[in-house]
Amino acid sequence: MKSKYSIGFLSCCACLIIAMTFAYQFSYQKAKARAEKLKLEEQQTMENEDSSSVTTGSKASKNDCYYLMEVNGYIVVYFSDKKTPYEYTDIHYDELPELLRQEIRNGKYIESTAELYGFLENYSS
Repeated sequence: MKSKYSIGFLSCCACLIIAMTFAYQFSYQKAKARAEKLKLEEQQTMENEDSSSVTTGSKASKNDCYYLMEVNGYIVVYFSDKKTPYEYTDIHYDELPELLRQEIRNGKYIESTAELYGFLENYSS
C-alpha cells in the first residue's frame, strides 16, 4: 500500500515541477517580448529625435540649448522645449543667490552643454 501512495506522490511532484517550468518559461518569454518591444520603441523615438533636429549654417541643433527651472525645491534641467527633462539635480533652489533664483524662476537659458556642465559643477555640493 505504501508503494502505491509513494508512486502517486512522485507523479504529483513531477506534474507540479513540469507545470512550474511551463509557467516560468511563459512568463520569461512574455517579459523578453515586452523588453524587445520597448527597445524597438526607444530606437524609433531616438531616430525621430535625430531626424527632428534643425540644422543651421553653424550646424547647431535645437537640442543644444537647455533651461534651468525649479521643481519641488530642486533645480531641473530641461531641453529647449521646456517640457522634456534632461537631468534632475540635487541643487537646492533656496541655497542659490537671489539674482540666480529670479532667473531660474523665469527659466534660465543655457546655450551649450559645456556651459550647462560648468553651471552644474559650480553649484553642486
